[in-house]
Amino acid sequence: MSEHNDKYSIESTDYTVGQDNVQKWGFDVHNPVFGTSAALVILFLIATLLSDPTTAKEYLDGLKWDIIGTFDVLFMWSGNFFVIFCLCLIASPWGKIRLGGHDAKPEHSTLSWLAMLFAAGMGIGLMFWGVAEPVAYFTGWYETPLGVEARTPEAARMALGATMYHWGLHPWAIYAVVALSLAFFTYNKGLPLSIRSIFYPLLGDRAWGWPGHIIDILAVLATLFGLATSLGLGAQQAAAGINHVFGIEASIGLQIAVIVGVTLLAIISVVRGIEGGVKLLSNVNMIIAFALLTFVGLSAVAISLGTIPTTIGAYLENIIPLSNPHGRDDEAWFQGWTIFYWAWWISWSPFVGMFIARVSSGRTIREFLIAVLLIPTSVTIIWMSVYGGIAIDQVMNGIGALGTDGLTSVPLAMFQMFDEMAMGNILSVIAIILVLVFFITSSDSGSLVIDSITAGGKIDAPVPQRIFWASVEGAIAAALLWIGGTEAIQALQAGAISTGLPFTIVLLLMCLSLILGLKTESRR
Repeated sequence: MSEHNDKYSIESTDYTVGQDNVQKWGFDVHNPVFGTSAALVILFLIATLLSDPTTAKEYLDGLKWDIIGTFDVLFMWSGNFFVIFCLCLIASPWGKIRLGGHDAKPEHSTLSWLAMLFAAGMGIGLMFWGVAEPVAYFTGWYETPLGVEARTPEAARMALGATMYHWGLHPWAIYAVVALSLAFFTYNKGLPLSIRSIFYPLLGDRAWGWPGHIIDILAVLATLFGLATSLGLGAQQAAAGINHVFGIEASIGLQIAVIVGVTLLAIISVVRGIEGGVKLLSNVNMIIAFALLTFVGLSAVAISLGTIPTTIGAYLENIIPLSNPHGRDDEAWFQGWTIFYWAWWISWSPFVGMFIARVSSGRTIREFLIAVLLIPTSVTIIWMSVYGGIAIDQVMNGIGALGTDGLTSVPLAMFQMFDEMAMGNILSVIAIILVLVFFITSSDSGSLVIDSITAGGKIDAPVPQRIFWASVEGAIAAALLWIGGTEAIQALQAGAISTGLPFTIVLLLMCLSLILGLKTESRR
């Protein structure tokens, strides 16, 4: 990879990697990108600490709904476009192009590769929403998809299909666009691993000036706030589980303590790099997650096996109606749920996309896109079918807290489901461990990505730089939790939506630039 990064090879540019970097205090940074990004984040943290939490929460919540109300159609059609774009690339002659050149070989085994992209892409979210989301849609906790009547057989089927819609092809198409673009321009065109590189066909040498700086700064901010949303959700769920199993109050203090502890472990992992840190943890993640999924599924095997075909059928049947933002009776539902998810996935896309690109050389575009779109979607169908199916069954039959009270706490929902299963406490402890390991994986892989962007595309940033960004991620998550208090999800959502909006435009332009780049490769 270093051979490709020594000099830009598209057309006539003579810009070399790191030529604008500043080396000081153990850092090696691209000054406009690192300095501006760090300054904006520090200003946000200072403003958060000095402001009244209630006022800050009201401002963020108002900003969130203003963006949703104004740009909901943009988010929805952009998500649809990314899916269609990826499917067209799979079917096109460009699908034969190999990332890294004709003779390139994959750096990682297929299993490790899939484990890393899955753990980085969705781990914490599946744990947090796997039970809560299907139950929310079934019971009408916050409206119902396509306006179905809550607590009916139709609502049960729709709950599984709509949940899968939010976690299936659309998010992975968003990730795939960024990942493929970065991998292509890095491995096939010799550009550095940075978001600005993708736009060289559109910007020319201006990509190395302020237009490129702005793109990379937006990528850093989107990544930080997208990660902070996930880390905040993970902290809430871990604290809820600790309270449920050990009786320790799930206060904001405990949630922030979880963030501090996990951030320290993430720093250790990020210092060790991909091989010694992220790859190892991702493989551990998959082993624990597979073991937990298997045990939970076998505990209610009839429900699990019966729900999988229902989920697939409901997903395929409703993907088009759920993708259409016009003339719907469930506007409150799709604005409150789908638009948040699309903004969250887009804000995560620089991080997940760049991470997937780093570990994906040697694969053809067709192989890459099929794997990134279909493998995680298939695993997620099984996950959501097992967890969602068992949870909905408990609600329908009045079993346990979910059946008696419905969805009273999103972070607690999974643990309430486990209470009604064999060895429920053991399952809860394993789930807490899994949440924390997913938490660490997301934080350290995100830090490696931000390091690369703020180092001007260099892959191996100095250790102090890695520690700085891992610490900043934890600080933003803690700040958003502190603002939100008992309703921290709202503040976390506002952070993701606010940074996801400008990056939506960046992703749409990214598709155009990728096509221009692929045309030059096909001519060669």
